Amino acid sequence: MTEIIRSLADLSGRYDALFCDLWGCLHNGKTAFPAAVAALQAYRKQGGKVVLLTNSPRPQSSVIKQLDGLFVPHDAWDIVVTSGDAAQMGMLSGAVGRRVHHIGAPKDEVFFTDLADDLGAYARTQPPIERVALSKAEGIVCTGLFDDLTETPEDYRAALLMGKTLGLPMLCANPDIVVDMGDKRVYCAGALAEAYEAMGGTALYFGKPHPPIYDLARRRLGELSGQSDPQILCLGDGIATDIQGGMSEGLDTLFITGGLAADEFGPDVENPRPDLLNDWLTARQLSPTFAMGRLR
Repeated sequence: MTEIIRSLADLSGRYDALFCDLWGCLHNGKTAFPAAVAALQAYRKQGGKVVLLTNSPRPQSSVIKQLDGLFVPHDAWDIVVTSGDAAQMGMLSGAVGRRVHHIGAPKDEVFFTDLADDLGAYARTQPPIERVALSKAEGIVCTGLFDDLTETPEDYRAALLMGKTLGLPMLCANPDIVVDMGDKRVYCAGALAEAYEAMGGTALYFGKPHPPIYDLARRRLGELSGQSDPQILCLGDGIATDIQGGMSEGLDTLFITGGLAADEFGPDVENPRPDLLNDWLTARQLSPTFAMGRLR
């Protein structure tokens, strides 16, 4: 049975580290949430480590710049690990070939140029990645839609059908289907990968809820803390990503109900109704360890 808690402080001393989602928990793409920032700052002051674990298709350097632009202070987190980081490793290893076609926005160009130190060292041992037209590609790298404010997956039907016909595997750099940007819900790379698989294409995933991003996060956390087996709590508003992923890794989870599914649990976003929450979770056959309205 999922336990509803009032604040992160209710779990004080129980976990060495947090794997904390960004969109819907710490910010909405346009504004940081002050209560969430304060909760993470307080957690770190008590000695806990905060890993910001995000399905952003961009590398950690780009996400840190975004956080700076949202005025999220650096004392609210220790390290950032992104789906883009894990997907870069997959691309560099040749998971979808060396000649790839990119589907994504101009803002995602950094996926091909900005590598963390550990990934840069690995890249230097591998043959180069060449970006080519779809007709000449060995695989597809999808970081998202070209314009997520106006486009939908249907706009990519022709390109996806061509890729499927050519037998190209797709590397999906962000398994999220949608996120809320301010008050607008927009599609992510996961929506295109889902459409591609529905056509019979093959998609490879590296972000939550899939193992590669957790493997990378654990390795970087271990390098930071020196602990071999820390107690980790995964928190986020994505039931199929943050919560499913944490549970699959054998980790405790904290479901933030006031994010993507906020309308499901009653009129008070801060205080989800237990009966509605239980019915909703039962229908999805998932049971997070804890739940709370918004991170605070």
